[in-house]
Amino acid sequence: MANATPVRVRFCPSPTGNPHVGLVRTALFNWAYARHTGGSLVFRIEDTDAARDSEESYQQLLDSFHWLGFDWDEGPEVGGPNAPYRQSQRMDRYQDIAAKLLAGGYAYHCYCTTEELDERRDAARKAGKPSGYDGKCREVSAEQKAAYEAEGRTSVVRFRMPDEPITFTDLVRGELTFTPDNVPDYGIVRANGAPLYTLVNPVDDALMGITHVLRGEDLLSSTPRQIALYKALIELGIATAIPAFGHLPYVMGEGNKKLSKRDPQASLNIYRERGFLPEGLLNYLALLGWSFSADQDIFTIPELIEKFDVADVNANPARFDLKKAEAINAEHIRRLDVKAFAEACEPWLTAPYANWEPEDFDRAAWEAIAPHAQTRLTVLSDITANVDFLFRKEPVEDEASWTKAMKGDPVALLTTARAKLIEADWTAGPEPLKAAVLAAGEEHGLKLGKAQAPVRVAVTGRTVGLPLFESLEILGKERTVARIDGALAKLAV
Repeated sequence: MANATPVRVRFCPSPTGNPHVGLVRTALFNWAYARHTGGSLVFRIEDTDAARDSEESYQQLLDSFHWLGFDWDEGPEVGGPNAPYRQSQRMDRYQDIAAKLLAGGYAYHCYCTTEELDERRDAARKAGKPSGYDGKCREVSAEQKAAYEAEGRTSVVRFRMPDEPITFTDLVRGELTFTPDNVPDYGIVRANGAPLYTLVNPVDDALMGITHVLRGEDLLSSTPRQIALYKALIELGIATAIPAFGHLPYVMGEGNKKLSKRDPQASLNIYRERGFLPEGLLNYLALLGWSFSADQDIFTIPELIEKFDVADVNANPARFDLKKAEAINAEHIRRLDVKAFAEACEPWLTAPYANWEPEDFDRAAWEAIAPHAQTRLTVLSDITANVDFLFRKEPVEDEASWTKAMKGDPVALLTTARAKLIEADWTAGPEPLKAAVLAAGEEHGLKLGKAQAPVRVAVTGRTVGLPLFESLEILGKERTVARIDGALAKLAV
């Protein structure tokens, strides 16, 4: 995709708490668009709120984006011509531009107290009028300023919004118009001199040459403010153009409510800890507001980059469907080659996930069972319960599974199965083991499904799991017989 002006997008999260999936979806769309167009992604950290920002969260952001496979052309760890990329280190720039906006008449000092503002907003609401700032301090005289300051009043800096409507074409939603009564003058610098988000993000976008701002729908109401500020920055010679805006649809959670940071399913860490593959999670998140094609939901990251265009993003809210996310992740697990799959599972085969002693882990047994496990997993953490029978000294004690499997006359069945398994050829693969259990079942009038259930629980501790006879082969004759003996002893009590 060729562009007259190279695309420059940015992603500027705040380092507050754990990253959430809505944040990742926004980062993904920016990253994919930059890579699709051959443009640049600027990674910027919005850390001007000292009370909420933390170094721990900052490091967690970097770690999360590395895990997801995102790269960036400018930003932390990479550097670039617009450094620094942490807003807390750019305060002198914001103060300088705020001073220029004041000097040029684009902004003014507002001395209204919080109580006065609340009182006037209440009155406006009661009168059925817009309750935004009413412009009281727009034309304060020098004498009145002096009087306010003599009273000990402090002032915020407000940007002076134009008196005509602001119209722009949203890349996702089409043409939008905001009238002046819906976009009142707004604060850009706090009374203590600290710049607000409403100033720092547009200023950084201007200074860094951002051409496209792709962000969440919740920020749509601030866009006319930013457009007006851009126009002022252009007139001051600070900006050269207004970027194109595209507002991405809400991600909805339970009850048709916007997915918030507080929702359990919102945290990226949950999916990482459960063992989602980055490719699987990103595949699913890309479908929240965008579609690869009418008949294809599974795709690789290179395929996503090749196909993604912000013009194809749907404006309608997207519902987060955990079951679909899991199904897509399962397909990506199945697509791994066996070696990559085995390596991906490694974290869940060690503490704190493993329920066996580290010295009991048998790598050869793991490599043998891995191909049989790969088709059974939804997330990588499922592997622990599927293979623990190989590495535990005794199978998991699951009374519910035991009660379910040990019906009828399990002693007779297990005794016969034990004898036939001892006689079987354990060097010829799983088929002789299957034939042994099948024959034991036939002697007791049971089909294979009924006959193998007590054997499975005796050996693995669970009613469901990996293919039984391949599992027995890898576990080995001696351990299999010992497990059956243990079950018979338990049944005899």
